[in-house]
Amino acid sequence: MYRRLEEAVRELHEQLGGLPSPVEADAIWKDIWYEEAHHSTAIEGNTLVLKQVEVLLAEGRAVGDEELAEYMEVKGYADAATWVYGQALSSDGWADGLLTVTEVRHIHRMAMQPVWEIRPHPQATGAEGPGGFREHEIRPFPGGVRPPSFVDVPALIADWVGAVNQVEGDPGHVVEQIALLHNRFEQVHPFLDGNGRSGRLAMNLVLIRLGYPPAIVHKRDRRRYLGAMQRADAGDPGPLGELIARSILDNLYRFIIPGLVGPDRLVPIAALATPNLNVPALRTAAARGRLKAQKGNDGQWRSSQAWVEEYVANRYKRRNG
Repeated sequence: MYRRLEEAVRELHEQLGGLPSPVEADAIWKDIWYEEAHHSTAIEGNTLVLKQVEVLLAEGRAVGDEELAEYMEVKGYADAATWVYGQALSSDGWADGLLTVTEVRHIHRMAMQPVWEIRPHPQATGAEGPGGFREHEIRPFPGGVRPPSFVDVPALIADWVGAVNQVEGDPGHVVEQIALLHNRFEQVHPFLDGNGRSGRLAMNLVLIRLGYPPAIVHKRDRRRYLGAMQRADAGDPGPLGELIARSILDNLYRFIIPGLVGPDRLVPIAALATPNLNVPALRTAAARGRLKAQKGNDGQWRSSQAWVEEYVANRYKRRNG
């Protein structure tokens, strides 16, 4: 998985010029924004479906009978995600490095302020609102990990940001470092509420600054994600790193590459899949010579949108001939 990620990210930068800015490719980032706002809040229990999220974010209106707080959760997360994408790719960002404590607190403030205004945490002190570190002790997590005392949080987050700014190495090594750091953020649990959302947003800010697409943990993977976090608690970041790597690749193939290439450019066939023509079907067609494609030294098939359209048209003729 890490080797595939390394090759895909190298191809993104060497052949396609790297990640586009949100200004250059608004549609690409908007699609990712919708997906991330939906799934990251759904992991925390939000019940809005993707269509409701899209209407809310595109048109600013609520669809359905869900309580206002659920819409404000999504709205806050989406605002924070939009800021993260723009900030990460901006040439005049705040960070002298990959991340600052100020950015971590700002992410939490943006994500939590809208819902906090209508449903604040009932136990919060005046200093524990959006952007403020917790002043409460937290009960142990499932699995037995006990978050540190609140008095240690500011120093621990400063140390954590310092560790983030030391991330380096090959893509596989980077993703495993990111996995460990994401897990450590959740162990510290610096805020009274919204730690999962803030942690995933901070992770994506770092990933994008390192030249990777963001990672989106889908709600269908919630159990796997939580299980991987527990494995990381025990010192094994492998499952969490693999989940993050798969998510990065998924976003690269679903959103980034299709939005950057023309119809004749050769790309991994995963970037050309559709709901009616999945990756295994394309791979089989390529292997049988029915789909024009080239197999690289890395073992991956590459084709083009034009060749896929030609294959589909010929398949339709064969079925109806």
